[in-house]
Amino acid sequence: MSGNVGAFTLRGTSERARRGSLELAHGTVETPSFMPVGTVATVKGLTPRDLREIGSQIVLSNTYHLWLRPGGDTIAAAGGLHRFMAWDRPILTDSGGFQVFSLESQRRLDDDGVTFRSHIDGSTHRFTPENVVAFQERLGVDIAMMLDVCTKLPAPPGAIEDAVRRTTDWARRGTDAWTRGATALFGIVQGGLDERLRERSARELVPLELPGYAIGGLSVGETREEMARFTRFTAELLPAHKPRYLMGVGTVRDLIVAVDAGIDLLDCVYPTRSGRHGRALLHDGREINIRNATYTRDTAPLDPACSCDVCLTYERAYLSHLFRAGELLGMRLLSYHNVFVLNDVMAQARAAIERDAWPEFRQEIQARTA
Repeated sequence: MSGNVGAFTLRGTSERARRGSLELAHGTVETPSFMPVGTVATVKGLTPRDLREIGSQIVLSNTYHLWLRPGGDTIAAAGGLHRFMAWDRPILTDSGGFQVFSLESQRRLDDDGVTFRSHIDGSTHRFTPENVVAFQERLGVDIAMMLDVCTKLPAPPGAIEDAVRRTTDWARRGTDAWTRGATALFGIVQGGLDERLRERSARELVPLELPGYAIGGLSVGETREEMARFTRFTAELLPAHKPRYLMGVGTVRDLIVAVDAGIDLLDCVYPTRSGRHGRALLHDGREINIRNATYTRDTAPLDPACSCDVCLTYERAYLSHLFRAGELLGMRLLSYHNVFVLNDVMAQARAAIERDAWPEFRQEIQARTA
């Protein structure tokens, strides 16, 4: 690894909540931090300027989808993913491991890797731990995720054990293939809802001394209570001096639970997907459907507690009108607002941890979201 790329500094704690800084090739990410998802090199409906305005420090994109289109050659010819999508801050790319779960009917899994049948044109594509790391390094991203096996829940113990075994083997192979350049490589702990397998997965991955570790295999069918329990359980298995990333959660309530468990990075499509469907996230943890008739003449801002440009400019009645009229602007404005809310909650969380007031902040949020 070049210089301090991937170095994590733990600046303070308040109970289990952590305040840190993660140094990456394209900037420093202050944690805890939420990462909006730009699956195919775009956070749907939002420009890079939008993302900077609303405080996004890092975005997530996806190896599987970029592999299929536009492909590594096109992105490399453009000068890498940052230049291709005109985003000058850090980027994390998922490995395609989630598609092992989400595209189960279109892939064939074996010990060497996974073969996908493209959901676009039916063509076949072979992913291995080695070529997935190489692809992400070629894109020039700041954080690359290891190829792993994510299983849906509930799942039989044998399937989860196989997933842990393959994830460990692939992590070792991926680590050997990693060039240790400007791209930091993270491992992913699997194990479903089995404490023994979670312990085994962490015990096998931590000695690889990777720059960071993710908690995978949650938010894939378990209850909210199970997710909270296993997030906390798994976080405690990971090194305190490395960043911890919980994959795939994105509501105000879930972010608070994750930070309370000691998580540093989070991501989800939820805020932009909700925005496209007329659902607005509020700072108090509630969500409203702006399409509802009650908002057609509501002259209040979308979220009275919000300082984003949408809430300072538009009334609920206008936003409701946009959705009822089928105007694309409505989707864009709600997506902008929703990502702002999660970024702002994380900024407030960082401030609370710095002044050792996390318990009071957590209780205030949870009282509103109960």
